[in-house]
Amino acid sequence: MFEYFDDVYSWNLATTMVLNSGGEISEVHDALSPVKRSLAEGSEQANEAFCQAWRSAAERVERLAEADVANGNLRAAGGKYARAAGYYFAAERQMSADDPDRTALYRIMLRSFSKYVELRREPCERVEIPYENGATLPALYVRGKGTAEKKPCMVHFDGLDVNKEWIYLTGLPQELAERGVSTLIVDHPGVGEALRMRELKGMVETERAASRCVDWLQTQPDVDPDRIGMMALSLGGYYAMRSVAFEPRFACGVAWGAMYDFGAVSRGLVADGTHKSVRNILHHLLWLTGTESQEEALAITSRMTLNGILDRIHCPILIVHGENDRQVPLDAAKRVVAEAVNSPNKELKVHTIAEGGSEHCSVDNVSITTDYMAHWIARTLGAPKELA
Repeated sequence: MFEYFDDVYSWNLATTMVLNSGGEISEVHDALSPVKRSLAEGSEQANEAFCQAWRSAAERVERLAEADVANGNLRAAGGKYARAAGYYFAAERQMSADDPDRTALYRIMLRSFSKYVELRREPCERVEIPYENGATLPALYVRGKGTAEKKPCMVHFDGLDVNKEWIYLTGLPQELAERGVSTLIVDHPGVGEALRMRELKGMVETERAASRCVDWLQTQPDVDPDRIGMMALSLGGYYAMRSVAFEPRFACGVAWGAMYDFGAVSRGLVADGTHKSVRNILHHLLWLTGTESQEEALAITSRMTLNGILDRIHCPILIVHGENDRQVPLDAAKRVVAEAVNSPNKELKVHTIAEGGSEHCSVDNVSITTDYMAHWIARTLGAPKELA
């Protein structure tokens, strides 16, 4: 993985995520070099400087986009708004869960992303999925290409700390669309807008939200109701496999990084105070679960395990995992495949250090894994051969 900072995994992960979802390396360097020179990771002051660097980069690029709009160069402006959205998200993602400015910054990110979609005429439609108790789940719907009247579709959930906009910026939905497969990217309870703006907390029974997505897709005239799949990344490795285990209407499942036992992972992170994906994992878990104590939060995450349920899966599954994943051991991926004894077609794809994509969810080489997953999904869901 590209490691801009010395021995600061969480910052390096965030920086690589930005660069592999459309960030410009010179803009990133200009923003982060003062942080690299002056501060060491570990203090709140350092983390605040890191977040502010990303925010300043986003604001600078937005000003350039506004100049493009004034000059009538709308497509160029749209590209800059896309980068600004990515930079804003990098800033927001490492902020404290109780920072009063966090939600406001998230709204700014959404505004930038919306301008990108509008000005670049991206084939990305914002939709609302009916959920429970009158609530809805915000989602992005990307239609597959081709002449088929009804197309296969993948429901794509997030992980612990990403969102639907970042997933779109990775290019995976576009790769699926080129292969004739649609994508419904959803901020489900516990992540993105659902958590920040609707206070929908994460849960063990993620199939509750996944099933509502299937309900909605089966009403869409351009979707083949028998060819709907499920995927998610990172913690979503649990979400995706649990969903296909308990929702029999899914025709396939993909874990973009395995997660067999999030309870064990979260307990380990809290115990040693490690900064992996987000700055303060305990605060994030309290926010995600809607609990007030470490004991309550870990009681919920301890139930987020695939142990004893994988034999319920009766559809094809793909597990992709990095050989050098420093957050979730490769053994977790092997265990998922081994215990899915009733899947008619199960595959474990390990991205090695030699080929690239060997880090957590292949963030060090996103394209190598999105290409692999898109091809597998298209073949599994029966997309037209000329597109798959």
